[in-house]
Amino acid sequence: MMNLVDILNYRRSVRVYDQTKQLDTEKVKHCLALATLAPNSSNMQLWEFYHIVDSALLTEISSACLNQTATSTAAQIAVFVTRQDLHRKRAKFVLEFEKGNIQRNTPIERQEKRIKDRMVYYGKLIPFIYTRFFGLLGLLRVLITQSVGLFRPMVREVSENDMRVTVHKSCALAAQTFMIAMAAEGYDTCPLEGFDSRLVKKALKLPGSAEINMVIACGIRKGNEGIWGERCRVPFEEVYHQI
Repeated sequence: MMNLVDILNYRRSVRVYDQTKQLDTEKVKHCLALATLAPNSSNMQLWEFYHIVDSALLTEISSACLNQTATSTAAQIAVFVTRQDLHRKRAKFVLEFEKGNIQRNTPIERQEKRIKDRMVYYGKLIPFIYTRFFGLLGLLRVLITQSVGLFRPMVREVSENDMRVTVHKSCALAAQTFMIAMAAEGYDTCPLEGFDSRLVKKALKLPGSAEINMVIACGIRKGNEGIWGERCRVPFEEVYHQI
């Protein structure tokens, strides 16, 4: 059994898969379930995962991915989708969970204040932060935070584009967790950003407000054919700074 170091070294972006070898669909589904354990901003979980196993849909998704070998030879495909439009629904879900969580795990004398704090956060602040309206609400949020920031430290990345980036970062963390889980199963993956998002959304019948975060081809590597030689990384000394 591989340890974490083994798993991280095993994981490579594999671009050609052995089409004679299939994946256990339930194991891939389990890896997607593990992806939900990824950290994410405010625990909003503004993501959806689409597990593609149907052969016709695999072909359609591969076409939308420019028929790269990573998708044209993949046994299965996972598509990670951001759903910022579901922020009110998810905030309500998390708030209801937090009420019970506080009641179960917080001393009685502190419960009322904590629940009130969560109600303000998920009931008022989160909807204000995540709502989009042609950039205007984002501009208002920026003006407020810049003004407050004159007097104390303040989160400043609150424009509508900033919040879109936040949602995509959280979804990307889930995608990475999925790929690590797949490697632990001895399965291979390749994250793709080269795709026609309009066609992918059409194939998955997604609403216009949904966005494609990542398409991940899944399979079992065909020898070393799908791996571009040795792994290239910038020297650690160039990126590591101990202060």
